Amino acid sequence: MLAPKSVLITGCNRGIGLEFVKHFLQLAKPPKFVFACCRNSAAATDLNEIAKSNPSVKVLELDVTKQDSIEKAKLYVASIVEGEGLNLLINNSGIASDQDIEDVTREEMMRCYEVNAIGPLMMAQSFLPLLRLAASQHQSDPMSCNKAAIINISTSLASISEYSSPRRRYPYRASKAALNMITTSLCLDLKADGILCTSVHPGWVKTEMGGPNALISTEESLNGMMSVLEKLQGEECSGKFYHGVRGDFIGW
Repeated sequence: MLAPKSVLITGCNRGIGLEFVKHFLQLAKPPKFVFACCRNSAAATDLNEIAKSNPSVKVLELDVTKQDSIEKAKLYVASIVEGEGLNLLINNSGIASDQDIEDVTREEMMRCYEVNAIGPLMMAQSFLPLLRLAASQHQSDPMSCNKAAIINISTSLASISEYSSPRRRYPYRASKAALNMITTSLCLDLKADGILCTSVHPGWVKTEMGGPNALISTEESLNGMMSVLEKLQGEECSGKFYHGVRGDFIGW
């Protein structure tokens, strides 16, 4: 059963991040704390409405491109979870870019890498002490999202071995491929700590990023991804690239 005591999700003002918050609250055993992060909490109307009627939801301002913002959020989370640590970090924040070879710019490449790859890595680094603390509470338990885990929301468009789309989208695809490499490195580095690390593709979702022609709703995406998170049990599930809707693996 998926039942982490504490969850932190980035990019919760809308779309997939907001739907993550809703789905965690619907669990048979909801988290004690859901840290829902966004860059501008005052503008996150839907998220704030959820928080009003759910005391477990803590809305935090967090910009993954700013280290002081990450550190401020970490200190707040540490003060709330105290000795229990953080069980689950979901790096959901991301930006897309349609630039191809004719119009791609250095600035756009850097912008996508900053948000899609560097941001999640710095989140993992900063929150690592809290993840280690959570993992230490149940050292004999197998790896899982209940114990301690980092979930990086990636995309099938980042797969090199399954590259087939005619649209190159250089900044987006390359930065998400970098995120997958970060996932692999984290898996190896944090194995001894008992912290699970994996990448998940949410599907082509009807969000502001995915656009109106996308194939599935945020609810359909989250139904699939939550099932995947529940099945992540044991060391063999770490360091993989999962299709969140189908539940199978995507080639790196």
